[in-house]
Amino acid sequence: MTIDRRSFLLGASLLSLTTACGSSGSSSSSSSSSSNSLKIGASLPLTGPAADVADPGYKGYQVWQSQINTRGGLLGRKVEFVILDDGFDQNTVVSNYNRLITQDRVDLLIGTFSSFLNLPASTVADRNRMLYIEPSGGAADIFSRGHTRLFFSQPGTTDTAHRPFAAYVEGLKERPATAAYLYQDDPSTDVPVQNLQKTFEGLGIETVYGQKYPPDTKNFDAIANAIRQTNPALLVHGALEVDGVAVVQALQRVGFTPSILYQTRAPSSVNTYPQAIGATNTEAVFTAGSWHPASKYPGNAEFVADYRKQFKQEPSEDAANSYTAAQVLQAGVQAVGKLDQDAIAAWLHANTVDTIVGPLKWDKRGVPDGSLLLMQWQRGKLEVVAPASAATVTSVIAAKPSWAT
Repeated sequence: MTIDRRSFLLGASLLSLTTACGSSGSSSSSSSSSSNSLKIGASLPLTGPAADVADPGYKGYQVWQSQINTRGGLLGRKVEFVILDDGFDQNTVVSNYNRLITQDRVDLLIGTFSSFLNLPASTVADRNRMLYIEPSGGAADIFSRGHTRLFFSQPGTTDTAHRPFAAYVEGLKERPATAAYLYQDDPSTDVPVQNLQKTFEGLGIETVYGQKYPPDTKNFDAIANAIRQTNPALLVHGALEVDGVAVVQALQRVGFTPSILYQTRAPSSVNTYPQAIGATNTEAVFTAGSWHPASKYPGNAEFVADYRKQFKQEPSEDAANSYTAAQVLQAGVQAVGKLDQDAIAAWLHANTVDTIVGPLKWDKRGVPDGSLLLMQWQRGKLEVVAPASAATVTSVIAAKPSWAT
């Protein structure tokens, strides 16, 4: 989830990595700080364009915190989160992580949301020889810098995100003849869409439309009308949150329904996506995701129940991803038995961690050895349709119904 996401503003960020600049407002998950508490620091975009992701993400951290403290804490110490708000700004996230390390003197760090923020933030952690576990931000650039204390806590990255849907289309007896590709200018959306386009063209599916749009795009009526005129059987949309909804609403206005619709990210927002586009209009929409509330992985049912109890709403994938990152951190710390950043990283590289998104194991870059789930909205619920071992339904809806008026 990024704003100048193509370039990450890399030069400006790296120039600021060692400067503990003024931070935005901060908040802590406890009302007072204990001198014996184990402090975990993070900078989150609690305000700005990614706040809709950060809010449930922060809540996922809080659920884990409540659980671990009920059980006596971590290494016998109560866990306290020190959370700073970066407003989705790269320079601020850099100064915030510097502040967490040098001023707040947190014991451990945990990651933020989006590749846009995690790229510079993880570099701050690496320069300070601290462990850094990301709940989101799977762009390939993050894992190409030789960092040895960096770990991604989802089962797949942007490089592999296309595989579940690609496998589904490849396995169809009658594949769509034409396809359109639309995506926001963002490393978390353009890579999966480009990989899908390359795969589908290799299968003989003709590309009839392709468009990249800037992150600040608000009106998609012209794009929707252009898609309608090309009449693709398959529409692949690399979306984040708001733009995923806005494109569907524009398609509804121009009266075009593709036979197959695949969107990244947006359809997994189970609390907002159906309300925004209409519950019946979610039917048959495909997406890929890291987690499902009905998953049978150990601890998942407890996470879902505790989240519902604590926040009176359903957990989202963002909440689950942050909870998973905390699970990974917990496993490493408890296995090593002390706050030795290098030893914890070495243990994680050598072992598999059971989480609510399944068992996670990483290569030397911190990239997980796994794949995302293929999901589809069916009868008002987001279901897992592949792989079969994780499926929550036994069939796939082949064609999308027309938009309801």
